[in-house]
Amino acid sequence: MNMADTRIHILLSWSIKLLGVLLLATGYAAAQPRLEHSEIYLGAYGGVNASTVFFSPKVGGMTDLLKVPIGYGGGLMFRYGGHKCCALQVELGYIQRGWREYSQSGGFDYTRTLHYIQLPLLAHIHFGNEHFRGFFNLGPEIGYCLLEQEKGTQQTVSVYQYNKIDHPFDWGVAGGLGFYGKARRVGVFQLEIRAQYSFGSLYNNSRAEHFAASNMLTVGATLAYMWQIK
Repeated sequence: MNMADTRIHILLSWSIKLLGVLLLATGYAAAQPRLEHSEIYLGAYGGVNASTVFFSPKVGGMTDLLKVPIGYGGGLMFRYGGHKCCALQVELGYIQRGWREYSQSGGFDYTRTLHYIQLPLLAHIHFGNEHFRGFFNLGPEIGYCLLEQEKGTQQTVSVYQYNKIDHPFDWGVAGGLGFYGKARRVGVFQLEIRAQYSFGSLYNNSRAEHFAASNMLTVGATLAYMWQIK
């Protein structure tokens, strides 16, 4: 099995697992008693993140998430809950993602920043009481790269990743954990830690291309404020 076939096998495996989790979440939501009055929230969020790209074949000097420049993001969020412990959350936001290549000897230090607009569609499972709740979110997300920025000194031995990305459209899965507190006449304040992994490759990955895979991983923290409409 070559590298491309291995990548396809992994992609299909993760897609099946994700579908299974979403089906379980859907079944769990359907089994919950309906609320007498639906909960509807509208709000905004902002935060910071760190990201990297898993290239295959590997690119030398790729830093881990602890050494990449911090990215920023924010947007709007809508949450509808019709069952006791479950809700649907939709977001429309902007996020900075990318990667960094670094040499301790000072030979190169290169950063690529990708500016995305993205749309996550998440199952929101919560637990707790009316005023304080813990939660986890899980679901698919899609995005589109609007702008690419480069900074620093490139390597001379690896050149393929310095081309503009071939696929600005992004799709993947996002999951997060967090908690929020709600006060009457004040609103809801929320903190979430979220990770998202892109199944779509940044660069072409056919047999004739250099990269068999180029998938992004992003981990971040966000603060949100929401107002309960209903």
